[in-house]
Amino acid sequence: MTDLRNDFVGIKSPNPFWLASAPPTDKEYNVVRAFKAGWGGVVWKTLGEDPPIVNVNGPRYGAIYGADRRLLGFNNIELITDRPLDVNLREIKQVKQDWPDRAVVVSLMVPCEEGAWKKILPLVEDTGADGIELNFGCPHGMSERGMGAAVGQVPEYVEMVARWCKQNTRMPVIVKLTPNITDVRNPARAAKQGGADAVSLINTINSIVGVDLDTMAPNPATDGKGTHGGYCGPAVKPIALSMVSEIARDPATAGFPISGIGGISDWRDAAEFMALGAGNVQVCTAAMAYGFRIVEDMVEGLKTWMEEKGHARLDDFVGKAVPNMTDWQYLNLNYVVKARIDQDDCIKCGRCYIACEDTSHQAITATKDGQRHFEVIDEECVGCNLCVSVCPVENCITMERLTDGVDPRTGQPIEREYANWTTHPNNPNRVAAE
Repeated sequence: MTDLRNDFVGIKSPNPFWLASAPPTDKEYNVVRAFKAGWGGVVWKTLGEDPPIVNVNGPRYGAIYGADRRLLGFNNIELITDRPLDVNLREIKQVKQDWPDRAVVVSLMVPCEEGAWKKILPLVEDTGADGIELNFGCPHGMSERGMGAAVGQVPEYVEMVARWCKQNTRMPVIVKLTPNITDVRNPARAAKQGGADAVSLINTINSIVGVDLDTMAPNPATDGKGTHGGYCGPAVKPIALSMVSEIARDPATAGFPISGIGGISDWRDAAEFMALGAGNVQVCTAAMAYGFRIVEDMVEGLKTWMEEKGHARLDDFVGKAVPNMTDWQYLNLNYVVKARIDQDDCIKCGRCYIACEDTSHQAITATKDGQRHFEVIDEECVGCNLCVSVCPVENCITMERLTDGVDPRTGQPIEREYANWTTHPNNPNRVAAE
C-alpha cells in the first residue's frame, strides 16, 4: 500500500500537501474548508503585533497570463494579517482541537527585537500549534519596516532570530527564506547555525507585473499609485527548484529539512520539489486560482505515480534527484545528441527552421527537391534542442544520442574541441586533474 503520510521535523500530516501562509489561510473558515477538501496541513497567514497592520482597500493582485488566459504569474501587494492577534490565536486553537491529525503551523513576523519574539511565542504555543514559520521572505511593505526580506537578506539576523526562537519555544522552528538574494545558501546555513529545525522556500520574488499605459501607474494601483509586490505562481517554479536544490546539495546544509514552495500546481510539481530534496510542499497560487479541491488530484496523482514507480512511502524518492545535480564544469562533453524530425508527424509549420536559421546554427533545411521539407543537417546540429522547444507538435522532434561522440551511422568520431573538460585550459582544476 502506498503511504502518503508525512512527518516533517516531527510535524505529522496525512499527506505532504500544505497550504502556504497567504490569504487562503487567514482565518478559521478558510482553513476548515481546506481540511475538508483534504489538505494535509496549513501555515496560518503571518501574525504580527497588535494593533494589526492596515492593508489597502483596493486591488491587491496583478497577473501575467498565457495566450489562453491561463494564469502564469501572480503578483500581490497584500501584507500580513490585518485581523486582531487574539482573534487569530483563538481560531488557531479551535482548528487544532477540531483537526488534531492535520498540521497547523503559524507564520510569524515581529520586529527584530528579542523582546518582541519572547512576547508572541508563548501566545502561539498556547494554541497547541504544531510549529512556527519565521517569515523572513516578504519583499514588500513589511520589509520597509525592517522585517520580512529585510531580515532574510542578512544571514546574521536570520541566525540571531532563529536562536531567540529556539531558546524560547518548544515548537519546531521553520525559517522561510527570501529568493531576493544573491546566494540562498547563506541564509539557509545561518538558519541551521541558529538551531532552526528546517527552512521553507521560496517566498515571493520582488516584482512589478506591468504598467497601465493610460494611467501610467504600475499594476495593481491604489488611487493612481503602485508599488512593487511579491511574484509567485507557475512562472517562479524553475527559480524555486534551483534554490531548493542548492540547499539540498550544499555540504553545509545537506540533510537539513526543506519545505518546498513556488509555483506548485499539481502532483508532478510536488514530486519534482521532493525529488530535489523537499520533505513536503506548500501551495498557494494554484489554490487561489482553482480552489481547494485541487488537492484531490494532487493526492491521487502522487499516489498513482508512486505505485507505478514502486515507491511505498515518500522517503523512497525524496532527494533522489540531488546526486544528479552538478556544476556545469562536470557535465560530460562527450555526450552528443542530434535532433530528429518525424516526417509523419511534421505539420510543416516551419517554426523549427526559422528558430534555427535566425537564432541558432542553421542546421535545418527548409526545402528538399523543390518541396517544403524540414530535416536536420547533422554536421551543423549542436543538439541544443531549441527546435524541440518551439515545435507545436509534441514528440515530433526528438533528440537522438550518438554514442560517446561517435556517429553510429558512419562509425567516425565527431570532432569537438576540448571534448574532455578535465584538460580544458579554462578548467581551474586542470592541473590537479592531470
